[in-house]
Amino acid sequence: MFENVSRRNFLQGSAVLAAGLGLAGCSGDGGGDASSDGSTIKVGILGPHTGDVANYGIACRNGAQLYFDQLNADGGINGKQVEYLVEDEQGDPTQAVTAYNLLVEQGVVGIVGDVTTGPTTAVAQQSVNDNMPCVTPSATAAEIVTYGDNTFRACVTDPEQGRIMAAFANEQGYKNVGTLYLKGDDYNEGVNNAFVEEAQALGITITTEQSYSAGDVDFNSQLTTIIATNPDAILAPNYYEDDGLIVTQARQQGYTGVILGVDGWSGVADYASAEDLQNCYYCCAFSSANTEGLAAQFTADYEEAYGETPTNFCALGYDAAMVLAGGIAAAEEAGLEAGSDEYLQAVIDGIASGSVEGVTGTIAYDGTGDPVKSSLVLTFAEDGSEEVFETIDASA
Repeated sequence: MFENVSRRNFLQGSAVLAAGLGLAGCSGDGGGDASSDGSTIKVGILGPHTGDVANYGIACRNGAQLYFDQLNADGGINGKQVEYLVEDEQGDPTQAVTAYNLLVEQGVVGIVGDVTTGPTTAVAQQSVNDNMPCVTPSATAAEIVTYGDNTFRACVTDPEQGRIMAAFANEQGYKNVGTLYLKGDDYNEGVNNAFVEEAQALGITITTEQSYSAGDVDFNSQLTTIIATNPDAILAPNYYEDDGLIVTQARQQGYTGVILGVDGWSGVADYASAEDLQNCYYCCAFSSANTEGLAAQFTADYEEAYGETPTNFCALGYDAAMVLAGGIAAAEEAGLEAGSDEYLQAVIDGIASGSVEGVTGTIAYDGTGDPVKSSLVLTFAEDGSEEVFETIDASA
């Protein structure tokens, strides 16, 4: 049980890392010398901390900072303090490249980030030129890890989430499903398309695919069309602000059936009532509803540090930092010069060949930057709190 897991044991048990990783007291926030030196190791944390998607960037940043602070408090890496330099790219791909270049100029040896698809894609394309190790907590578009072997992710992909929920729908006996997604968005369309393809392969009938445009807040027309097809379930693979409205409007139309989602739903309970969220399910990497083990310890530590309950994105930020630290430990153990080409490659190789026991599950890589890891399917209790409905193993 989580009460018996000390912070030191939590950190030491969280990663299968090189012996040089001790788990120390200082951290930086956007300043410092031009490069990592003999006493510190500089890493970057990159994401949108202002702007329309700042909630995701801040959550990932907070999780990463918590990991590095705990790592430092328990000895650092190879006896060195980790100094993290934080850059805000405001949700803009061009700004993301500018912020990335600034981090490189300041001598980081790896970056946690970026966070959302567009900026992460831009950073992935730029970072391959420097062979800079980058671990995105949350960017799920499939192509992000294809530009070079230096980019990894801590989350599962859009297509994988679509396939997970199609398999779940089939397992639950939902034979007819309608979908409602934001058009023109890689995340929403990517999940929807993968779900439709896998669902049809499993013999599920897609009754209709409805879409909407960015900024829409009235989904009644699309929902009327979907509900008229008498579906067993509706897939809404969007972000929680939209999905909260979709759930509410569907219930107002008298639809009491199942509504399915993916990890963008994390936080939806703030946008729909507990009553309306009954019979809803979504896949996700983490839930604070977990009351045992590493996830519960992380929730307690995060609440102590920030005064609020962590979301999926907070946990993914923490695990992305853990993945990066594992690679850095491998480079440090090899005795390489920090920031050299050999050092950066050693970090990449350490990530690719390593494994960490994160708060979102075991994370390992099998020849690509995509992790092999389990997923949760979450639902909602009568009071609107999340409950773990099912755990889907990576091998499933």
